[in-house]
Amino acid sequence: MNKETIGTVISVKKQWWLKINTKPFRKHALDGAIFPHVIKVKYVVNGNIYTKRKWINAGAFVPNIGDFVMVNYLENKPSKSKISNLTVK
Repeated sequence: MNKETIGTVISVKKQWWLKINTKPFRKHALDGAIFPHVIKVKYVVNGNIYTKRKWINAGAFVPNIGDFVMVNYLENKPSKSKISNLTVK
């Protein structure tokens, strides 16, 4: 990844179908359950708008819609990218 830019989170979705239990004994179905998320990030390179999805593990920091994140991309093919830093302010 050669270049970097700042992208904006445009969508945050909780993956309800993959529940991870954190307690050995539960009183109800969602007691102690955590879920992974999928975020969608929009970034602009040379006037073109690109989007990138990223899977975030359960229990990890999940940015809100409108937050900024760092996006690394290839200079010759900006559609190939990687979201590297989820805590840019």
